[in-house]
Amino acid sequence: MSSFADDPLPDRLPTSHERQSGRSWDASYRDGPAPWDIGQPQPAVVRLAAAGGFAGDVLDAGCGTGDNALHLAALGFPVHGVDVAATAVAIARRTAENRGLAATFDVADALHLERLERRFRTVLDSGLFHTFDRTEQAVYARSLGAVVAPGGTLYVLCFADFGVDPGPHPVSRAELTAAFDLAEWEIVAIDEESLRTRFSESTPAWLATVHRR
Repeated sequence: MSSFADDPLPDRLPTSHERQSGRSWDASYRDGPAPWDIGQPQPAVVRLAAAGGFAGDVLDAGCGTGDNALHLAALGFPVHGVDVAATAVAIARRTAENRGLAATFDVADALHLERLERRFRTVLDSGLFHTFDRTEQAVYARSLGAVVAPGGTLYVLCFADFGVDPGPHPVSRAELTAAFDLAEWEIVAIDEESLRTRFSESTPAWLATVHRR
């Protein structure tokens, strides 16, 4: 396991993905471009934004190096990105400064988003949900409940279990639905989509649209 001695969140426990891979999230960025770091926003997020899917203040949970957040900031949205990997956050901040964009970025634990003490009209998760095991997914959904404003919208773009070549940690439609307490959330849609990685132009994915009651 990569050392967590320099983790900016020293009380954080390694996630299931980190335990399985033997590497911290930050190491994925320190050692070179991560497999999911494609140097541009996800096409699904670009399409969603073009269709008017975002409104108000936006949180990008698990923002990585900030490609999606910076795209939304360039469209005029107030965007805040958070990630557990300090290296990725530093890259995102530097890119925002170089482009003259007002997006802000912080190191934060997605399983404890209540520590942000903020609520957002729209929250985006592009490629984070599927990295958690089922127990973590339920914890994560509760964490998201602390930052999605009542009446707000959450989008989850994650690897799916359909198609001939699913990505790592594929999630079923039932698993995605089960993570959310339907007394607090309304699952509006779970549509077939795709995620782009450095190794594939189109990996099967779900795009879930979830409203906070």
